[in-house]
Amino acid sequence: MEAFMAWLKSVNDVVWGPGMLVLLVGTGLYLTVGLKFFTFRNFFSGLKNLWAGRSNQSEQGEISPFNALMTALAADIGTGNIVGVSTAIYIGGPGALFWMWVTALVGMATKFSEVLLSVHFREKTPAGNWVGGAMYFIKNGLGPKWMWLGSCFALFGIVACIGTGAMVQGNSIGEAMQANLSIPTWFTAVAVFLLAGAVLIGGVKRIGAVAGKVVPAMAVIYVIISLIVIILHIDQLPRVLAWVVAEAFTPTAAEGGFAGATVMMAIRMGMARGVFSNEAGLGTAPMAHAAATSASPLVQASIGMLDTFIDTIIVCTMTGFAILVTGQWTSGLTGAAMTSAAFETSLPGIGGIAVTICLTFFAFTTALGWCVYGERCAIYFFGDKAQIPFRIVYCIAIPVGVLTQLDVVWLLADTCNALMAIPNLIAILLLSPVLFKLVKEDESKDSIFKH
Repeated sequence: MEAFMAWLKSVNDVVWGPGMLVLLVGTGLYLTVGLKFFTFRNFFSGLKNLWAGRSNQSEQGEISPFNALMTALAADIGTGNIVGVSTAIYIGGPGALFWMWVTALVGMATKFSEVLLSVHFREKTPAGNWVGGAMYFIKNGLGPKWMWLGSCFALFGIVACIGTGAMVQGNSIGEAMQANLSIPTWFTAVAVFLLAGAVLIGGVKRIGAVAGKVVPAMAVIYVIISLIVIILHIDQLPRVLAWVVAEAFTPTAAEGGFAGATVMMAIRMGMARGVFSNEAGLGTAPMAHAAATSASPLVQASIGMLDTFIDTIIVCTMTGFAILVTGQWTSGLTGAAMTSAAFETSLPGIGGIAVTICLTFFAFTTALGWCVYGERCAIYFFGDKAQIPFRIVYCIAIPVGVLTQLDVVWLLADTCNALMAIPNLIAILLLSPVLFKLVKEDESKDSIFKH
C-alpha cells in the first residue's frame, strides 16, 4: 500500500504541477481575449439573467436557471473555501490570495465557455433527463472519432465524484462534528446517510430545490460572520490589502509561525487552491447547468460564469481577509484550525462553532452537487438505468467516508479531478471557433448583452 501511495502521490504531483496550472490559467486567458472580454462586459447582464432565472424560461430542461447555478455552487462552495484558503496562505503567504483572484477572473471565461457548450450540445434521454457536460460536447461537437476523450472524462468523473463528492465530504463532516462538537462519528454517519438519501433519491430536481434554498442562506450567513470579524479589525484592512498585492510579487518573510514563502509558491498555491475551490476548467459545473430551463445557451452561460465570481472573489476572499486581519496566518495553525481560530479570537464562544456549522453545511451541499455530476457520467456510459444504482452507491459512500481514513481515496480523487480537466480543456480549445461564433450570433439577438 505504501508503494502505491508513493506512486499515486508522484502522479498527483505531475497532473497538478505547473503544467496543469499554466493550462488552466492560459486557457482562461485565451478565452477571455477570444470572447472580447464578454465576462467583464456582461457581468451585470449575468446578474439580471440570474434574477430572471428564478423561474423556468423554456420547456427544455429540468430545473430553473437559478437552481442550476445553486446546484453548481453547492458543489463549489465547500471545504476549499475554508480549508483551502487557509492552506494557501499558510504555505504561500498573503500573496496567494491575489493569485487566487487572478485565477478566478480568467476562470470566469472558462466556466462561461464550458457551460455554453454544455447547454448547446446537451441531449434529452428517453427518461426525460437533460444531460450535458464535456462528454456530450465532445461527442456532439467534435464527432465520433473523439468519443474516447469523452469516455475518459466520464470515467475519471465517476471516480472523482464518489471520492471527492461523497467520501471526502463525509469525512470532513465527521471530523468537524467530533472535534468541535464532540458528536460521535457513528451518529454523524447515520444522520448524514439519512439526510443525503432523502435528498438524493429525488434526483436533480430535488437537489436543485434544496440547493436553491440552503446554498444562498449559508453563503450569506458565512459572509456576514466574516464581515463582522473584518469590521472588528477594520484598522488592519488597509495594511492587509497592501500585503496581498505587494507579496504577490515579492517573497514573504518568515514571521511568527509562518516559515516564509517565495513568489513562485504564492503563485502556485493561490492558483491551485483557487481552481480546487471554483472548479473552473474541471468540467463539473456544466453538467448541472445542462439541466437548466434557460432561454438560450448564452443566457445560462452568463449565469454560470457568476459561479466562479461568487465562490472565489466573494466567499474565499472573506475567509482570507478574516485570517489576515486577525493575524492568525502567523500562528502556526493550518487548515480549518486556522480559520476557526481567526473567527474564535474575534467572536469568543461563537466563532469556532460558526465555522464548524458552516463547514458542515458546505460539505453536505457539496456532496449533493457532486452526486449530479457522477450520475450524469454514469448515464453517459449505461443510460437512464444507471440512475438509481448510482444514487444508492453514492449514498452508501458518504457514511463510509465519515467512518474511515481516506488518505488513498483523497489522493486518487484529487488526481482524477485533474485528469477530468485535461479532456475538458482540450475539447474547449478545439471547439473555441464554434464557441466564439455562437456567442457572436446570440449576442446580436439579445439586447440585454453589451456588444
